Amino acid sequence: MTKNRHEALGLTSEDVLNIYETMLMARRIDERMWLLNRAGKVPFVVSCQGQEAAQAGAAYALDKEKDWIAPYYRDMAVVLQFGLTPKELMLSVFAKAEDPNSGGRQMPGHFGKRENRILTGSSPVTTQLPHAVGVALAAKMKKEDFITFVTLGEGSSNQGDFHEGMNFAGVHKLPTVVMVENNKYAISVPVEKQLACEKVSDRAIGYGMPGVTVDGTDPLEVYKVVKEAADRARRGEGPSLIETICYRLTAHSSDDDHRLYRDADELESEKKMDPLPKFSTYLKEVGVLTEEMERELEERIMKEVDEATDYAENAPYAEPESALRYVYAEDGGNE
Repeated sequence: MTKNRHEALGLTSEDVLNIYETMLMARRIDERMWLLNRAGKVPFVVSCQGQEAAQAGAAYALDKEKDWIAPYYRDMAVVLQFGLTPKELMLSVFAKAEDPNSGGRQMPGHFGKRENRILTGSSPVTTQLPHAVGVALAAKMKKEDFITFVTLGEGSSNQGDFHEGMNFAGVHKLPTVVMVENNKYAISVPVEKQLACEKVSDRAIGYGMPGVTVDGTDPLEVYKVVKEAADRARRGEGPSLIETICYRLTAHSSDDDHRLYRDADELESEKKMDPLPKFSTYLKEVGVLTEEMERELEERIMKEVDEATDYAENAPYAEPESALRYVYAEDGGNE
C-alpha cells in the first residue's frame, strides 16, 4: 500500500478509521458467535472472516441514507455500516423475539430491516439479486434518487437467478451495483471447478455492463470501484459487476469441516492475506492509527460485543403461538 492513498480517493482520516472500526467490529462479533456455537449456546454461524475489507469498503461508498442493499449471508460488515447494531446481530444468532431480521424465525445471516433499507434475504442463494434488480427498476420507473447494491459469493454466480437478474439489469440499464465476493469456494467446490472463464467479471460483457476484478483484502480499492460504479448508476448509465478476490478464513459454516477439502498449507497461506492486519499496518504507516488508539478501539469494541452478548442471551424467546404470525391473514374473517 502506498502512502495516503485514502486522501487521493477523497477519504479523510475519520473515514478510514470508520471503515477499520466496522471491519474490526464484524470480526470480533463473528469470533464471539463461533465461541457461542462451540459452547452450545447458538445453533449456527456463517462467517464473514476474511471478507470484511470488501464489505466495509463497498458499504462506505454507498449512501446509507437513501440506497437499498440486498446483502448475502456473510455480509456482517455491510449491514453494520448500514445501521444494524451488535445487539441486533446477537439477537439474531440467539433467535430471540427481538431479532429485527425475523423475530427469531430465520437462520443467522438472513439480514433484513426496512428502516435501514436492508432487503430481506432468503435461504436459496442468489435470490437477492433479482430482488435488488426489481427495486432498481422501481427507482427508474418512479424516477427516485437511489440505487441498489447486491452481494453474493462466486458459487452463487453460477445459479440461474444470477444470469436472469444480470441480463434484466443490463437490458434495462438499471441503477444497481452487483458485487461478487469471490472467496474461492462454493462450500467445498473450488473456483476452478465452478467457472469455465478465468474471472467472474469476464461474464459482464455478456450482459452489456462493465466488469472489474479487484483485491478484496484492500478496502480502499473496493471503495474506489464501488464508488465509481455507484456514480455511474446514479447518472443513469446502468449496472456494473464487481468481483472482489477474498479469502474465506473459516469453514463455510459451523456445520462444515473445511479440513476435508483444504490442506493446512493452503489455510496458512490464506491467513497471511487477512485484511485486518493489512489495513491496520497501512493506517499506522500513514499516521492515522497509533498503537494506543488501536488498544482503545479494541477495548471499546469488546465491551460492546460483551454487552450485546449478555443482552441477547438473556432476552426472551418468542411466544410459541407467534410462529403462526405472518403466515395467515390476521385481520378480517369476522362474519
